[in-house]
Amino acid sequence: MKRETTENQFPKLRAVDARPLLHGGRPSILLRDPLQLCDNSIVIPRQLGPVLALCDGTRDVGGLSASLAVRYGLRADPALLTQLVAALDEALLLENESYAQARARSLAEYRQAPFRPPTSAGRSYPADPDELRRMLGGYLSGVQDAIPNAGDARGLVCPHIDYSRGGSVYAQTWKPVAQAAREADLVVLLGTDHFGDGGLVTLTRQHYATPFGVLPTAVDVVDALAEAVGRETAFAGELAHRSEHSIELAAVWLHHVREGKPCELLPVLCGSFAHFAPGELESDPTLDALVATLRQATAGRRALVVAAGDLAHVGPSFGGSPVDLMGRARLKAADDELIERTCAGDAAGFFAAIERVDDRHNVCGLPPIYLTLRTLSPVEGERVAYDLCPADQNGASLVSVCGIILT
Repeated sequence: MKRETTENQFPKLRAVDARPLLHGGRPSILLRDPLQLCDNSIVIPRQLGPVLALCDGTRDVGGLSASLAVRYGLRADPALLTQLVAALDEALLLENESYAQARARSLAEYRQAPFRPPTSAGRSYPADPDELRRMLGGYLSGVQDAIPNAGDARGLVCPHIDYSRGGSVYAQTWKPVAQAAREADLVVLLGTDHFGDGGLVTLTRQHYATPFGVLPTAVDVVDALAEAVGRETAFAGELAHRSEHSIELAAVWLHHVREGKPCELLPVLCGSFAHFAPGELESDPTLDALVATLRQATAGRRALVVAAGDLAHVGPSFGGSPVDLMGRARLKAADDELIERTCAGDAAGFFAAIERVDDRHNVCGLPPIYLTLRTLSPVEGERVAYDLCPADQNGASLVSVCGIILT
């Protein structure tokens, strides 16, 4: 049954997952809902990409057609644009009442469930716990024994890329801190919020499950953080926890090195810092309150603070130019500076290095790594792993990941 379209008279596109691909041999764009409210995905020709930027809630179909002609020199049949808007609506990719109702239902279901299930299980890694143990154990067995045990670790930086590409870096990072992880009574897990619409951080009271069992959320700490940053802001994007993979992929390794034994977890999704002007980050009162609350929550406890964040995302898969040999060398040099600042415990320097180049390398781990350094300060680290992972079939796009142990 076709839905009424009056609410889409001035369509406004949500924050969606948009990826380039070849469809039928033609350059296209794949659009998916990061909140997974709907299973539908949409593929549009690349030349219609400008329509997405124009769907900001200020134009009807006629306005979209006129703006395409004036701004981009493109002629688009209004009937085609009407069909596109209807498809976006069916996939719940527009900010309208249909989306709001679907989101409210999904949030209620998420909160009423006994725990957040491991949504990447069976896709990014085995859902069967025995099979998963064998896979992770295989990565760990490949780690050289020369890496010393870091039983005094207070924190770490690990990837959140899929295990098939980052498994070795995960293993080199988690193996030395296994003792510290087993002894921890609280693990603060700060993960990148890739698509959420929350604020600085997005919290949840829901427990996180892995194939090894359930890691209970430290609800008292969640409530303290919510008071610090504002309850409405803290839970505004909570549904992002349901489908975001950054916390989950690190939590699985935590649970594995703990040999399946649970401990209290503080799962925190970290939003973008893009809205901060130069110099604002170090003096933002909400950020100060957040860090102070995290420091208070971890004081006197056997706490481990984990930043689940990748580094650079470069190349055509991320809207950039293909990365050649010189580009790889420049990327490694830029990553070396970020890793050096992290190992020095220099949160301000880490952010400044990214800010100087206008974040042209798309460092998605910026917020969790920065917050980890601020929370643990004073702290120093040791680099234990680094890799450049392919992000397309041609090797022209790359994601860089690292492992750092913080003491």
